[in-house]
Amino acid sequence: MVQATPFLLVLFLALGAHGLSVKKCSLTGRWVNDLGSNMTITTVNANGVFAGSYHTAVTATSNEIKLSPLQGSMQRGPNQKGQPTFGFTVNWSFSDSITVFTGQCFVDHDGKEYLKTMWLLRSHVENIQSDWKATR
Repeated sequence: MVQATPFLLVLFLALGAHGLSVKKCSLTGRWVNDLGSNMTITTVNANGVFAGSYHTAVTATSNEIKLSPLQGSMQRGPNQKGQPTFGFTVNWSFSDSITVFTGQCFVDHDGKEYLKTMWLLRSHVENIQSDWKATR
């Protein structure tokens, strides 16, 4: 009987592992980055389209920072495996610029969700000769 115990344990672990589900990352909710900026995504519809708001903690303008609307889209393809790629645009309410973000939602081994993103900010310039300084 002693020799059968390890086999039963291995068999139980193998059968039990089959029932584990993949942890899925949800964009819906409130997100805060390491600089203190925060965004809220209210809902993601069946097509992956979402909306929300963004409140930045950093800016290059001296204007008062205001809550700004965002609109985005999340990839719904079968290869996303619960950690989807996405993109969204923030139309800043307090400046003449707009920022696009693209990234992916990850779930770590402890089940904590993370958004990893990159961004481009486009500011308004008066003429095409100043185009070189419009994008950061």
